[in-house]
Amino acid sequence: MTGNVGAFEDRDPAAEVLAEAAAAFGLLASSARLHLMWALAQGECDVTRLADRVGGALPAVSQHLAKLKLAGLVRSRREGRRQVYYVDDPDIVTVVRLMVGQLTARAGQPGLVPVRELHGAGG
Repeated sequence: MTGNVGAFEDRDPAAEVLAEAAAAFGLLASSARLHLMWALAQGECDVTRLADRVGGALPAVSQHLAKLKLAGLVRSRREGRRQVYYVDDPDIVTVVRLMVGQLTARAGQPGLVPVRELHGAGG
């Protein structure tokens, strides 16, 4: 993702781009992976500390991170024996923070159906 979105706002994206975006959002549809992205948006972290923070088993957290890394949503570097993960794309961080922030702000508002209840309801 780049910060140059404005140049493309006047035309529809290509079907391939929409499919790729849907796949990226699909990866983030896992609450575990979204929690990892949220944690990494706060700063880089190794797998052990991430597992402690999100309350996940180390092997499961490693698998989630591997998927996020393959998709280009996170990166890693080796520091001695530790593998340190980070998000180096500020736009990805913005998307995660915006979505979580908006849903936090609207939580409990009367008349709004939680998004998770709409998932799979025809869309």
